[in-house]
Amino acid sequence: MVMEKILWKHIESVRSKSPLVHNITNYVVMNNTANALLAAGASPIMAHAKSEVPDMVALAHASVINIGTLDEYWSETMLLAAETSHKLGKPWVLDPVGAGATPFRDKILQQLLAFKPIVVKGNASEVMALAQANEGATKGVDSTADSNEAVNAAIGLAIQHETLVCISGETDIIVNGTQTVFIKNGHPLMTKVTGMGCTASALIGAFVGVVEDKTEGITAAMALLGIAGELSAEQADGPGSLQLKLIDKLHNLSEKEFYDHIRISKQ
Repeated sequence: MVMEKILWKHIESVRSKSPLVHNITNYVVMNNTANALLAAGASPIMAHAKSEVPDMVALAHASVINIGTLDEYWSETMLLAAETSHKLGKPWVLDPVGAGATPFRDKILQQLLAFKPIVVKGNASEVMALAQANEGATKGVDSTADSNEAVNAAIGLAIQHETLVCISGETDIIVNGTQTVFIKNGHPLMTKVTGMGCTASALIGAFVGVVEDKTEGITAAMALLGIAGELSAEQADGPGSLQLKLIDKLHNLSEKEFYDHIRISKQ
């Protein structure tokens, strides 16, 4: 129960400190992720103009770079944000949406990795593609692999790039090179709402912005989302109502609900 209490304290920390999270994310999920951050207690800003990105990075507690709707302008902005974060020692999160889908996408991802994200958060196929552990297995932004299949790739990625890796899926897995954390929360209905993985990345940004132990911060973020999704699905009629109820539950999840539902293990 000690770990569960630590994770809950991190959730309370985000709620009380309201970290500013700078997001360069895709058009599909901007509203979803901004609302999720607000509900969890953080403060989102969605800004991708090159002329102001360095100032935004400096101002924010953390930045999140999500390559979902990548283009030539945004790729330059993302690289500028990553470089600035690296220079300033600010934590930043990389969501490699669609890794392995196109050479352009893979080229930008390799350039971004050079600026040392604090965490790479993707589904199993994305993590495996990013680690060059498979070829042609990415289906758009959906995973064609189970999260457990990507553990070895994640460990290699974590060691090679000196980063933490979070694999999202039926079981969320956090790898730091020496320890692996498994979170078995969530609900299958969550896969029917677009951008749920992007929401996870944004929440991770909030937590790594204020939590000193980054592995704990990532774990708390994923546990929060998984439990909120699980409880929301019990009351939802379908994906539409799940999305609404999820925002509410991110906001009002209680300590008792967290302790009663969290399913976490380490190895």
